[in-house]
Amino acid sequence: MTKIIRVDMETKEITQEDAGKYNRYGGRAFIARFLTDEVDPTCEPLGIHNKLIFCTGLLGGTLLSSSGRLSVGGKSPLTQGIKEANAGGTAGNDLARHNIRAVIIERLPAADDRNSYVLVISDEGIRLEAMNELEYLGVRDTFKTLRARFGEKAGVICNGPTGERLMRGAGVAVAAPRGEMRFAARGGMGAVMGSKRLKAIVIVPAKISKVEYFDKAAFNEAAKDFHQMLIDAMPTIKKSNQTYGTSGMFKIVNELGLCPTRNFTLGAFDFHTEIGGEKLVELIRARGGDGKTGQSCMNGCMIKCLSVFPDENGNAICSTLQYENLSLLGSNLCLGSLDSIAHLNDKVNDLGQDAIEIGAALGVAAEAGLAEFGNEESFMKLLAEVEAATPLGRVIGNGVKITGEVLGINDLPMTKGQAMPAYDPRALKGNGVTFAMNPMGADHTMGNLYGARATMPPLATEGQGDLSRKTQLQMAGLETTGFCIFVRSYLFKKPELFPRFIYGICGDKMTVEEFWEQGHETARLEYEFNVKAGIAPSQDKLPEYMYRIPLPPNNSVFDLSDAEMQKGVLR
Repeated sequence: MTKIIRVDMETKEITQEDAGKYNRYGGRAFIARFLTDEVDPTCEPLGIHNKLIFCTGLLGGTLLSSSGRLSVGGKSPLTQGIKEANAGGTAGNDLARHNIRAVIIERLPAADDRNSYVLVISDEGIRLEAMNELEYLGVRDTFKTLRARFGEKAGVICNGPTGERLMRGAGVAVAAPRGEMRFAARGGMGAVMGSKRLKAIVIVPAKISKVEYFDKAAFNEAAKDFHQMLIDAMPTIKKSNQTYGTSGMFKIVNELGLCPTRNFTLGAFDFHTEIGGEKLVELIRARGGDGKTGQSCMNGCMIKCLSVFPDENGNAICSTLQYENLSLLGSNLCLGSLDSIAHLNDKVNDLGQDAIEIGAALGVAAEAGLAEFGNEESFMKLLAEVEAATPLGRVIGNGVKITGEVLGINDLPMTKGQAMPAYDPRALKGNGVTFAMNPMGADHTMGNLYGARATMPPLATEGQGDLSRKTQLQMAGLETTGFCIFVRSYLFKKPELFPRFIYGICGDKMTVEEFWEQGHETARLEYEFNVKAGIAPSQDKLPEYMYRIPLPPNNSVFDLSDAEMQKGVLR
């Protein structure tokens, strides 16, 4: 049976136990079930009673394409409710191949213990080391230092300096195969990691995979069918995912008038052609050198959506400029240059910050007159404040809510204290349901309706609640498995594969309807945790200004009825 590893940061005791009843839970479902069972919802997120969870999906460690994402969860210091964030990179599969479902970080070091700790997992055992030379080191150098010591193929999960300093906009970084940075970015899990003084987890790959199968032959047959489906779709995958990632969305989002621009006051950006996917790919190809498209962030992934953006000399600046980054750090700040966005993104990544959260906070800071929209240097100066942990830097690093409250800006693009992703709900109203009603606040991965625009008009006022609910349930199911969101369009067309995968791994026999019901169970647990944490249903709403201030160019407001919104609640 798979194992759960517990690490007590006060006593430094490390224990192992069989997963037991948790063997049938993975990813987001594991986090919801475990936190419900073991964490008081009223606890302080950065206090001794919160637990930080790193876990794999049910299918982690297998040879299934795109199934090795790592989930990170706990009580969020940003929303004060439950949180799961997930990332690509190699660590999820590496952990699973040691037959470990989850690592649970418990309690806090003693007040006089100021060490920076690294948890090392290998075939030889599991140990906690003090590596104080890593304290406040950027993500890039942390990756390099740990891989130099433990091997270039070591899976690395780490915290950036803003997480160590307990800034609530901090995420958790995960190394991709060639050292690129991936992030379980949302909800402030980097701050929780910092509170426990855990700088990193290193997983030295197992020499022989210890993944257990209930029926390996049945699993392999399902895997064969899934991979054939991806092979059949490869012309589309190559044209879209492997060329643009999500950056190709920018043009359409801008045309629909829902692209956050100038601190969410406009829905379209005049210079969108200069920072969209087409321009991105053009520059990567023209500059050459380290620049690449069609790279995988998980070994064996067939989608290959990762890209590396180079400077004019072909030297890598950052990876990856996906749509969210281009929008929150680009159009939202009125920056019409990919080089400007890349330089900001590189600094944000190295600091260990969530690009969505800090992008929104920087927009609010510019609204308050602390930076100039369209001026890269002014925003880099603010990031220098974050890096130096000055009072102003700490304000911005703590996210959009604290930034707005301190600087006196009332109209803040957020729900439940978390910054809004790059889809203004006044022009994509189904996402407004998802952002307002789901337990984790403004989070597009909970149920993004952008892809449904052909069948559900973005400005429609009816049907959005039911569609949001259906999509939220599907995502809750998907995020149990460890699959990447980029395979959902294929799997949701053939959902009978999910029960086949799970039977092959766990032996659980279920129908497709029962699989979706597992997603519903996860969402119910999350909702109940939040209610006990004090997050009342009255908080299931968008910021007031979005109901009354029209968003150009559609000049639309968010005007769904309460009855329509309630259809999107999972409880």
